[in-house]
Amino acid sequence: QANFPAVARLVGEPWFRSAAAAYVREHAPADARLVHYGADFPAFLEGFGPARDLPYLAEVARLDALWVQAHTARDDVSIDAAAVAALSAEALGQAILRPHATARWVAFDTMPAFTIWRANREGRDVPGDLVWQGERALLLRAFGEVTWMPLSAAGYAFLDACAEGRPFDAAAACALDAQPDAALGNVVGELLAAGTFSAVETARR
Repeated sequence: QANFPAVARLVGEPWFRSAAAAYVREHAPADARLVHYGADFPAFLEGFGPARDLPYLAEVARLDALWVQAHTARDDVSIDAAAVAALSAEALGQAILRPHATARWVAFDTMPAFTIWRANREGRDVPGDLVWQGERALLLRAFGEVTWMPLSAAGYAFLDACAEGRPFDAAAACALDAQPDAALGNVVGELLAAGTFSAVETARR
C-alpha cells in the first residue's frame, strides 16, 4: 500500500487491501527490499475482476510504480540550460542530450491517467471538468525528491529520441513530427529547467 498511495486513495483502503491480498497470493516477493515489491501490480490490476469498471486504475498504478523507480534509481547530476546555450548552432545540432538516470516518462493514448494520478498523489479531488483524452507525463528525481510534470507530444518524442542516442537536430525533428505546432525552444527549455538531462555530448572532431 505504501508503494501505491494514489491507487489506495482512489479506491479506498478496504478495496485496496482486498486487491493487495489477492495479488500477494499470486506474487510472492522476490526481493527483500519491499520498496521494490509490486512492480507487476499494474498488470495484475488490468486483469482483476473488481477493477473492470475502473479502466484507468492500472495506469494510475503504473505511475505509482514509476514514482518508485524514480525514487530508487541511482543518483545522477543535471546539466542546466547554460551548458546547452553555450554551444554553437552547429555543435548543438550534433550534440546528444542524455536523459537523467532517474527520468521516467510515459504516454497514455486514450485516458487522462496522469491527471487522475496527480490529484490523488497530491491529496486533491479529480477535476470535475476532466477531459477524457490521452496524456503524457515525466517523473524525475533531479533535485533530491521525485517531481512530476505533464509532457506534450513533442516533449515525449524528444525524450524518446534522446534516450535512443539521437543528436539534437534529429531529436528535434522527431518532436516536430509528433507535434508540428510545438514551440521547440520552450519544450527543450522546460525539460532543461526540470533537470531532465544529465549530460550533453558533443561530436568529436
